[in-house]
Amino acid sequence: MRITLINPNLVVQQNDPLTTGIVYMPVTLASFAASLMATGLDVSVVDTFGLAPRHGRCQGKFLLLGLDPQQMLRQIPADTQLIFIFANQVINHVSVVQCIEAIKGVRQPWPLGILENAQAVTAYALGPVAEELFHHGADLAVTGDPEVGGIAVAQWLQAGHGLPDLPPMAGVLTPSHRGSGRNSPPDLDSLPFPAWELFPLANYWSLRFAHGPQSRQRYLPMQTSRGCPYPCRFCVAPATTGRRWRPRSAQRVVEEMVFLQHRFGVDEFHIEDLNPTMSDQRIRDICVEIIEKKLNISWKIAAGTKVESIKDETTVGLMAAAGCRYVSISPESGAEEMLKAMHKPFKLNHAMKIIGHMKAHGIRSQACFVLGFPGETSDHRRQTRDLVHTLTRAGVDEIALFMITPTPGSELFQEAEGFDSLSDLNFTPTWRPDYAELNHFRKRLYLSFLLWKFRYHPFAILRQTFNFFVRRRFETKMEMVPYRAMVWKWVGRKCRPEA
Repeated sequence: MRITLINPNLVVQQNDPLTTGIVYMPVTLASFAASLMATGLDVSVVDTFGLAPRHGRCQGKFLLLGLDPQQMLRQIPADTQLIFIFANQVINHVSVVQCIEAIKGVRQPWPLGILENAQAVTAYALGPVAEELFHHGADLAVTGDPEVGGIAVAQWLQAGHGLPDLPPMAGVLTPSHRGSGRNSPPDLDSLPFPAWELFPLANYWSLRFAHGPQSRQRYLPMQTSRGCPYPCRFCVAPATTGRRWRPRSAQRVVEEMVFLQHRFGVDEFHIEDLNPTMSDQRIRDICVEIIEKKLNISWKIAAGTKVESIKDETTVGLMAAAGCRYVSISPESGAEEMLKAMHKPFKLNHAMKIIGHMKAHGIRSQACFVLGFPGETSDHRRQTRDLVHTLTRAGVDEIALFMITPTPGSELFQEAEGFDSLSDLNFTPTWRPDYAELNHFRKRLYLSFLLWKFRYHPFAILRQTFNFFVRRRFETKMEMVPYRAMVWKWVGRKCRPEA
């Protein structure tokens, strides 16, 4: 039995290629592909973005990058018996819908499922939007870990049964059944390594930018754990992960690094966990394993981690010695009142110490903030500005400012209104009545940060400028993002608007 997995187009909001258009290699999909293959199933992948990342088409406010729907259909093997589309990021929803409609528009449509991306804060829960997916033609949706529900569905069909007879399965939604609770998660150490051989890796590497700052010619993302135990109200993770953190062992993590280095010649890894450092002992064990094996690699915590879980300078020193070169943390707001409203704990004194340790050990740091949480006032934003100033003096290398958006699955989605498409629910929500005010504050704070950094750390600014204009090997996202925006602007100028 052949199963075809589809990664949708990357969608850019044309008025903001700086904040949107982030390239996420689909590590969860690659892991699922490997698990399917391990059960004896034949697997094909159609990575609609990865196969043609510099091909764009305009659709209203959005630029869709990759194969168009008809090109995608031509890539699907004729012997396919089941298709899964990966709902990887909420902004890519317009592409997910186009893929569904194209597949269901063929003469003999294939059985079609949608896979939830439960391991990214930029993704969306499928439960709240299942009706829309079914309306466009999807037969089912798999939530949580795809290795459980997705394989169960495949094996049901492989046994000769039909989708209309599909029994209730944990984590599987259908038009007639909304699942029977959360599925039992797999033992992460038992999963095979992601099947990256099915993906157009050279096309990703040729872009020279990624989610994390790409410093070397070849990189790959990794998941060293799944889940997040925190209840942040603006985040989708509590809904998709069940607030449970599940680690892989240090030995298994480093085994994957060795395998990827030998199999694909990769020596840079971008850690895409929701919270990879939740266990200080585990992160130390990973570092010791890397050091003892004398691996010549670098690794970056690209998706962020809870800074309080990095205990002290000993841990930071081990991370640096093991090749860690970048860590993203998320203070979110400088206003204690807002942090309480968000259910987001943050210890400033500890963060300051860890940032100082990272700077001393040559690890670049990023601090992320969210703007526009319900109840936020101009005074709260002033406190955020003050915190950015404080962290800049302490040595943080870059900041990222995101506007709150009500992602399906988050608490805020229940009260969301004013947007036209789920793809509008990105970190530049132009549909918000206060968008102009928030965007003005965001631009001014970015400018202030650069001025403060030039004042307190002038050589760091010069180094970042050199990396951008000369090396094209990026140590921070702020060096890389303008380059990415330039590429997407160039692609957008060549595309033809769709009717």
